[in-house]
Amino acid sequence: MTARMRGPALFTAVALLVLVVAPAVLDPFRLGLLAKYLCFAIAALGIGLAWGQGGMLTLGQGVFFGLGGYSMAMYLKLHDAGPGNLPDFMVWSGVERLPLLWKPFTSPVFAIAAAVVVPAAAAALLGLLVFRQRVRGAYFAILSQALAAAFTIWLVGQQGLTGGTNGLTHFYDVFGRDPETDGAKRIFYFVVAVVLGALYLLARQLMKSRFGRLLVAVRDGEDRVRFLGYNPATVKTVAFAVSAAMAGIAGALYVPVVGIISPSLLGVVPSIELVVAVAIGGRFSLAGAALGGVLLNWAHTTFSEQYPSGWVYLQGLMFILVIMVAPGGVAGAARWAAEAIGRRRTGRGPSSVPEPAGPTHGQKEVAAP
Repeated sequence: MTARMRGPALFTAVALLVLVVAPAVLDPFRLGLLAKYLCFAIAALGIGLAWGQGGMLTLGQGVFFGLGGYSMAMYLKLHDAGPGNLPDFMVWSGVERLPLLWKPFTSPVFAIAAAVVVPAAAAALLGLLVFRQRVRGAYFAILSQALAAAFTIWLVGQQGLTGGTNGLTHFYDVFGRDPETDGAKRIFYFVVAVVLGALYLLARQLMKSRFGRLLVAVRDGEDRVRFLGYNPATVKTVAFAVSAAMAGIAGALYVPVVGIISPSLLGVVPSIELVVAVAIGGRFSLAGAALGGVLLNWAHTTFSEQYPSGWVYLQGLMFILVIMVAPGGVAGAARWAAEAIGRRRTGRGPSSVPEPAGPTHGQKEVAAP
């Protein structure tokens, strides 16, 4: 099979596995868990675009995940309450009038649009403020992490507006369906799977475009790109905004799938776990990033079920082993194995040292796209 055909064939095989095999062999509960993993895979795909392809280590992706999730949850709570009524948690908190922030979310179209636009706009604003000052590397990572911490603290302190520590939960009607029924869970699963596939194809096409080549050039040599007459801040801001939009979509899908959105899902630790998932899957590969989102959360569930008192250590051990054995992640190891097999078939013999999963700084000259 030629290299040109290998990618579409692999994508088709994965699509059949996700859309045909998984729904046929998994019970509704496990299918719901897989839908949750795919939501995290969407967020990880965005991190793969920003970090793996653009070199921006973002440790605050939970903020954008939360903006999308709360946008969807606000509409669902208002829909459950009915016209003119307040959501249940506002009644318990003593709120007498619907806050102005909530009023637009009576429209499902507005809520869905906000789940995409608000995270992207927030990331674009942050990018314009930060990247123009040439903040990058560890400084950008710490800044994004601080943003996640501040956002979580704000959510917790707004009991009457956001539900506080408990967040928003107990959704009884999701677009005309009871989310607890098996049929609804299957529909939610298919929606999440299709959206993940569409976003992956979109991200892949973006990386094949002129913008994608320029983004990789910025990652490998930002100063060189600036000398060539391009503005790296603009390129990074666009990529960061697209990544945030993907996280917002993931959060919006997560709400009907799991039935809750709360500050505990959006803080520093969940954001770091997403980055760890991308590292496990392979940050230089979009498919690897998405795979890492599934693998880490599957391990989370499996280890916690089998070893309730020590699953965190097992999950950490898995991360350490992957980084030690395959620094490029699962995707990097698979790529090296495929190249080794190809060398054997052509008679050149296998290389004794694994090739890096992606280009390193200074490894190649940057050419103008």
